[in-house]
Formats: sequence, structure tokens, C-alpha cells
Amino acid sequence: MCVLMCDLLKLCEGMKVLEVGAGSGYHAALCAEIVAPEEASKKGHVYTIERVKELVDFSRKNLERAGYGDRVTVILGDGTLGHPEAAPYDAILVTAAGPDIPKPLLDQLARGGRMVIPVGRFYYSQTLVLVEKDEKGRVRKKDYGAVAFVPLVGEYGWNKPYLG
Repeated sequence: MCVLMCDLLKLCEGMKVLEVGAGSGYHAALCAEIVAPEEASKKGHVYTIERVKELVDFSRKNLERAGYGDRVTVILGDGTLGHPEAAPYDAILVTAAGPDIPKPLLDQLARGGRMVIPVGRFYYSQTLVLVEKDEKGRVRKKDYGAVAFVPLVGEYGWNKPYLG
């Protein structure tokens, strides 16, 4: 799934990427290898935002230990709000399923940018959606099949981590 999502985003050297849901830091490291390889002349950067403090600490420690501390910034916060301080982003990668595409993420996607996000019900019945914003700011969406992700919790997602 990580490779499919990176492929749909058409990641390449020099891009600025926002990942929503840092988890262990693995996917952010994968993105950093593509957009900011050590030998790159034009370095990109990955910003990854996570709402769970323990995962922020865990992913930051993993990324620093693996040598990605200068190419990945780990942020504690509500991923549905994105990270406007570094916007716009060439690519946005969302690793949790929301009921819809959060407007702040659409707003932070650069013209010509791409976003991949699972959209659908709280659990199951979700679809992987590619969002493309053209140079005029028009948005086009394309479904890439059924997926099952954890819920996207936050102001523009689900408002509780578990709904019983």
C-alpha cells in the first residue's frame, strides 16, 4: 500500500510532501528517499503530522536513528488541519480514512499537486481516492479501489477515536 500511494502521488526529487499520520515513521522515510535522497542536488522535504504524542516521539526517534532527521519534520497536531506553516505541498498523503476530504488539506495542496486519501465509513467500505489539483485550482478525483484504514480523527475527520 505504501508503494502504491507513493506511485499515485508521482513523487520525485525536490518535492515538498505532507503526510497525515506519522505512525512509526516508515512511510515518511520511504517518501524522503524519493523526494530528498542524500545525493540529491535539489532536496525535497517531508512533513509528517501525528495526533498521538507517543507516536510522535516514536516516529521522530526512528527517523533520526535511521538518518532522516534532516529530511523529515515530525509534528504533533490534528492532521485534518494539515500544516499551513509549510504549505503549499506538492503531494499530500493521508494514512487514515476520513468521511470526506478535509478542506484544509485541499487548500494546502499546491496547484499541480496530488493527494491520496482513503475516504469512506469509519471502518471498512472505504475507497482510496486520488485528488489532483490542476494549474487553475480545479480539483479532480479518481477512485482506486476498496481499502481498509484506521479512522482519520480530528476536526475535519471523525471526532472520536472509537465509536464502539
